Amino acid sequence: MGPWLDAFLPAFGMIALGAFLKRRLLREDAVWAGIEKLVFWVLLPCLLASSISAVDLGSLPVGGMAAALWITLLIGTGASLLLARGFGQAHPAATSVLQAGIRFNNLLGFAIAGAVFGMAGNGLAAVATGLIVPCVQVIITFVFAMGGGRARPRPLAMLRQMALNPLIIGCAAGFAISALGGLPPGVAPLARILGQASVALGLLAVGAALGAESVRDRITLQGATAAWKLLAMPALTLAFCTLFGLDALPTAIATLFMALPTASTAYVMARMMGGDAPIMAAMTTLQHLLAVATLPVWLLILRAILPLP
Repeated sequence: MGPWLDAFLPAFGMIALGAFLKRRLLREDAVWAGIEKLVFWVLLPCLLASSISAVDLGSLPVGGMAAALWITLLIGTGASLLLARGFGQAHPAATSVLQAGIRFNNLLGFAIAGAVFGMAGNGLAAVATGLIVPCVQVIITFVFAMGGGRARPRPLAMLRQMALNPLIIGCAAGFAISALGGLPPGVAPLARILGQASVALGLLAVGAALGAESVRDRITLQGATAAWKLLAMPALTLAFCTLFGLDALPTAIATLFMALPTASTAYVMARMMGGDAPIMAAMTTLQHLLAVATLPVWLLILRAILPLP
């Protein structure tokens, strides 16, 4: 029981603390906006770059992980858009269903992977993030661009948005630094410290962003989307990892990351790019509440079927 509490209580405890602080102590939206900006533009890219650069990518099944994750994301994209259409949702709501169906809270993933699998888990978590983030950003940017009355997306605007995404920059920097032999002395511990700060501050910000006010909005659609994201997506990932012959730990990390609830920043993206922000907020809250139960179950399943350390 101790290891499980060590893995989940800190992560979800920080989210709960963030919700408490937002409502009782740090009520100003500007405070949390500043924290979110710091995490998104500085701390999280440092976490990605330092974690990926510390891994010997040549010893990892990056190709197999990429195939399993990307195929699952493509299937998830089609299923999410069909789900939105089946519920009769317009394009703004369909983009929110898509974000809820394929995006993930990578900070929660890092917290759990590091607690359960240690440094090896953190390294593979960074690789998984580096593979998922660019793919997801391309898909979501393209789908958003298909709405708003435009006949077709603008390729240059899409490329610029993706090129300036700090998560993509952090992943690309990590892969490049790893190929060059890693970060130099002094810089490596600095990047690690900044990266570690992203997990604590990021989880607090996730909790502050969640709210129960709109959870009852289109609850059937929310439930169907949550079931797809928290149950079907990790099951597909596990199946493809097995099909491609991945080892136990890469399989576990890839499956774990696909079992994560959607990103808390999905609400901001929905609000800024013309999505359905209220349903996005509701889906984000519901998925995080359900993940308290589903994530431990997935780790139990993975430990039961895989020879994990």
